[in-house]
Amino acid sequence: MNSRERVLATINHQQPDRVPIDLGATGQTGISASTLYKLRVALGLEQHPVHVSEIYQMLGEVEEDLLQKIGADVIGINSPVDLLGCKSTGKKPFFMSDGTPVLIGDKLEYEICKDGSIHMYPQGDRTVPPSAKMPAGGFFFDNIDRVTEFDEDNLTPTEDFKDSFSIMTEEDAKFIEQRSIHLFENTEYGIIGNLGGAGFGDSALVPGPYEKHPKGIRRFDDWLMAHLIFPDYIKEVYEMQTQVMLKNLEIYRQAVGNRIQIIWISGTDFGTQNGAFYSNETFRELYKPYYKRINDWVHKNTEWKTFYHTCGSVVDYLDDFVDMGMDILNPVQLSAKDMDACMLKEKYGDKLTFWGGGVDTQATLPFGTPDQVYKQVLERLDILSKNGGYVFSAIHNIVAKTPIENLIAMFDAVHHFNA
Repeated sequence: MNSRERVLATINHQQPDRVPIDLGATGQTGISASTLYKLRVALGLEQHPVHVSEIYQMLGEVEEDLLQKIGADVIGINSPVDLLGCKSTGKKPFFMSDGTPVLIGDKLEYEICKDGSIHMYPQGDRTVPPSAKMPAGGFFFDNIDRVTEFDEDNLTPTEDFKDSFSIMTEEDAKFIEQRSIHLFENTEYGIIGNLGGAGFGDSALVPGPYEKHPKGIRRFDDWLMAHLIFPDYIKEVYEMQTQVMLKNLEIYRQAVGNRIQIIWISGTDFGTQNGAFYSNETFRELYKPYYKRINDWVHKNTEWKTFYHTCGSVVDYLDDFVDMGMDILNPVQLSAKDMDACMLKEKYGDKLTFWGGGVDTQATLPFGTPDQVYKQVLERLDILSKNGGYVFSAIHNIVAKTPIENLIAMFDAVHHFNA
């Protein structure tokens, strides 16, 4: 099989010739630009500043030479607009806190503060308050809460979020079309369209890092409480978001057709380390109906599989995930409570494709020995790869300061298993 055939077999729950590998195809299966730079050095690849493919998490672009080196099977089509609302055009030098040289979009505007932290401005506009902050010595950005207090007696959800969801422009659609043609005709990779747009209540998006003047319920703690106090506010926002998403799906389908095999839908986290964010009743009332409408559209109008990222313990939602039409679950956080690999594969392996779970990025990969990494990867592969329906990736992004020898041990284990 070539990579595309391998990915297609896998997501259709057929046994591929080997387990597909993903590094960098999405914003949750990537690698810190700092660690990526060091990995390239260790593998003897050309040394040059790493292009930052996702500014918020400071992920590095995994280039063709590294994809070939590790035997990757998947590649993503990213939006031409980043999370700070800037066009991803041009490149300008930037240095990470450990001195790693990188390139960021030339439309981005930032300020290095006296305490060593870095502030980024929405849409590159220095006339408004910054929307994201990287602490001194940090390796990724956090949102800055900028809203004033909202009026509980005069809630205006449609007005508050009118600038949060937008119809894709013709220019952006053309960019995505051309990228899909290039990847489909000139590579053999499986292709993910990283559309997003349905990250309902995503903690990275609710504060509006790309908005110049966010309004309404935007602090994430307020947003969580609003599920119980102001559910109609939540519903009105999600209905507006769904309407825009359905229009963008149609535009996306016209742009890429069936040149992609997978569509990335949402990155909202529904699990914590120890349990679910919401009760099943809340999920079924405020989330499931909107996701089902989106998944139904995809399955009715395309051959794509739907890709969802949600961290944490999500066992309580798995039946609902299947019922609403989720095809692919990432990152499969096996370190979270009750997320047992054997149980997941036995009960849901024929219903969900598990994408991730390959090694624990909270403990084993950053703090274990190469032997511990190698052993855990083999154990996970043995459980999750049976009868297809599994793509190897670490649990979420590979973070900065991860020992390179552990990364090499991770890939060595996958290659040994696949041999």
